Amino acid sequence: MLRILGKASSINVRKVLWTCAELNIPFEREDWGSGFQSTHTPEFLALNPCAMVPVIQDDDFTLWESNTIIRYLVTRYGGADLYPAEAQARAQVDQWIDWQASELNRSWSYPLMALVRKSPEYQDSAALGAGCRDWARNMEILDRQLHKTGAYVSGREFSLADIPIGLSVNRWFETPLEHPDFPAVSAYYERLSLREGYRLYGRNGTP
Repeated sequence: MLRILGKASSINVRKVLWTCAELNIPFEREDWGSGFQSTHTPEFLALNPCAMVPVIQDDDFTLWESNTIIRYLVTRYGGADLYPAEAQARAQVDQWIDWQASELNRSWSYPLMALVRKSPEYQDSAALGAGCRDWARNMEILDRQLHKTGAYVSGREFSLADIPIGLSVNRWFETPLEHPDFPAVSAYYERLSLREGYRLYGRNGTP
């Protein structure tokens, strides 16, 4: 059985859990990370030298880095409908997965730490304002893309890209800040919420 190491509140662990739900992959999850078993122990560092969750073990195969893990799972467990083999269709999916990791993630990091985690190190009002504006700018990019497709981030059908993007959309709505009106994003949020995996691991009250 697939073994998943990482606490269930982690957005990156939730990517893996939601992917497993979409593919009906049975798994066992263990709590590792802040507040649980330390990722800095020799045992964990032997699995991931970066000391980050999630890590998976699939029989004797160990893998870390959440986006790599979800790509592996759809390839290994028959998720061709989520991650197409055709080069251009796959590139469209990968484009949005990578955008979420490189642009969208970076824009919400300061507001999340300030407004949700309430870290005393993230209480500079100017930096918070800049972070909120940057986050909104990226959400506007997503809104335009969703208006263009009329459904999901890479096209008319749900794909692997919607898992990291969908979790980021949940984080947007769960963070107590002013939310500009992005109707396509709001409709997307409701559309994703019809999926059991998203209700379990995305729109479940966890930012």
